Amino acid sequence: MISSINERITQIRASLPPSVRLIAVTKQMPTEVIRAAYAAGVRDFGENRIQEAASKQAQLHDLPDITWHFIGHLQANKAKKALEQFQWIHSVDNLKLAQRLDQLAQQLGVNPQVCLQVKILPDPNKSGWSVPELLPDLPALNQCKTLQIQGLMTIPPFGLNDAKIFHVFNSTSKLAKDIAEQNWDHIHMDQLSMGMSGDYQLAVQAGATMVRLGTILFGQRT
Repeated sequence: MISSINERITQIRASLPPSVRLIAVTKQMPTEVIRAAYAAGVRDFGENRIQEAASKQAQLHDLPDITWHFIGHLQANKAKKALEQFQWIHSVDNLKLAQRLDQLAQQLGVNPQVCLQVKILPDPNKSGWSVPELLPDLPALNQCKTLQIQGLMTIPPFGLNDAKIFHVFNSTSKLAKDIAEQNWDHIHMDQLSMGMSGDYQLAVQAGATMVRLGTILFGQRT
């Protein structure tokens, strides 16, 4: 399995433009899989559960140059732990959470990189701002000076065809440009966290700068 991980990572990285950051999603994967991906050159790892990540991070403390990305739904009561354990949070999905993270980050003396999670199409199974909800919240988000707001994250609704998936990614990319043109002091739109194993090529075409890949690198989770 370890040698096949190495081969898959090498192939995927060769297919990605240099501007796209590969985040290996290692939820439910043992630490030896993370070590194999690390040996293949990966330095960005995504987890979606605080507790599971903590136990892996403790076992991998000898690899200090890993960047940890939180990609799951973040409950407000786990915000402090997320800030202590992760350099990136991709799933800031409402204003209240952003303000809480900003306040806690100030107290902890950290400057987390975050993406704002958006829903281009209605999706009851996903968290995030709709476009009409996000735009009026931008002035308040701009007041979050400790958070480093770097861009947008999106996950298309399940079951769409390729054309509709591309529409979601392309609309997210356009939304980021529109926000960037408003020249906020503390909101940057340099990053687009879009695309998973089944649709990352469409995301890259639409301008993704970070893709979150698990199954295509490591196989099906048990």
